[in-house]
Amino acid sequence: MKINIKLGLFFGIIILMVGASCKKENISLQNNFPEVPVTVPNKIGTFIAPTVSTSFGAGGAIKIVLEIPASSGRTIKEITRVAAGTAVSSVQVATGLYNTAPIPGTGTSVTFNTTLAEYFAKVGGTPFTSATSGTATSFLVRSFYFMIKLDNDQVIIPTQVRVYVDK
Repeated sequence: MKINIKLGLFFGIIILMVGASCKKENISLQNNFPEVPVTVPNKIGTFIAPTVSTSFGAGGAIKIVLEIPASSGRTIKEITRVAAGTAVSSVQVATGLYNTAPIPGTGTSVTFNTTLAEYFAKVGGTPFTSATSGTATSFLVRSFYFMIKLDNDQVIIPTQVRVYVDK
């Protein structure tokens, strides 16, 4: 009986030592940044995500410039998909996209253009009026998500881009 207890303790300690020595990867605590980082050089700030602005006075044009570093050795082939949504999964599907026509890149950058009128026509909702600008409701409800294809056919999904609407 004593020998069974001692063997049980011995094997229990061995199992604990082996288990403790294994490399553990907790993917829930890891950031999933793309190998090639994507920046938004025309952002006005980072409010949860890179944010660009538009205004009613300028006609509501929305311009989002996406850029990768020249040191990456890659170029942007195209934006393959654009989604206006509340989660990255909105650009990972084949239906309900904001834009499905490829937008060709030029070197290490690519520019996406749209307007407030097109946004509300495609996404729905109530268009803002100049009376609501300057408040928290001045951010468009849905962010823009992009699927970018590089020259080596690598696909990158950068962080979303928000749009701030001013007078």
